[in-house]
Amino acid sequence: MAKTKVLNLKGEQVKELTLKDSVWKTEVNAPVVKDAIVLAQASLRQGTASTKTRSEVSGGGRKPWKQKGTGNARQGSTRSPQWPGGGIVFGPKPRKYDLKQNRKERRLALRSVLSSKLQDKELVVVENLNLATSKTRDFNAMLKNLKIDGKVLVVYGEENENLFLAAGNNNKVAVVAANEINVLDLVATDYLLIDESSVKKIEEVLN
Repeated sequence: MAKTKVLNLKGEQVKELTLKDSVWKTEVNAPVVKDAIVLAQASLRQGTASTKTRSEVSGGGRKPWKQKGTGNARQGSTRSPQWPGGGIVFGPKPRKYDLKQNRKERRLALRSVLSSKLQDKELVVVENLNLATSKTRDFNAMLKNLKIDGKVLVVYGEENENLFLAAGNNNKVAVVAANEINVLDLVATDYLLIDESSVKKIEEVLN
């Protein structure tokens, strides 16, 4: 069974936590993780980009000059694609970028990334994240005590207003609930800072 230290907010070890191998010692499946990342990034795309074709652009109803005798190339409309202000050929239209991944694959991707965090010693488990104040200075001091230097994903079990306020001014910190943890946030950060209650919630879902 995998084990990890449980620290207090001063960086002192208070006990040891046994982790479930079925969640935290999964063999990393890179293709499934990649698919999960692509799915998450695609879901962030609005898909609202839109251009007008020659039939949608206003104007251009009159032939700009007669067919023959001017020395110019024949033209039927000033809204043809080759004209300034003309229609766009094969331009983007509103569409959905949604992708699908079955539940087993999504859970495997999460287990793979979590196992990678444990293996690379990027997992930091604390007793709780109950901050006494909402000051960013105190939050940064806590990270220093925990020897976290870099981008960090903070996962909480119980909502804590002080945590949101204190972490909000630090652009290297992302805060999510245990039931909202996702592969994209995990791979985009250097450390996973999680409280003990969240570890158990994640294990219940992914086991």
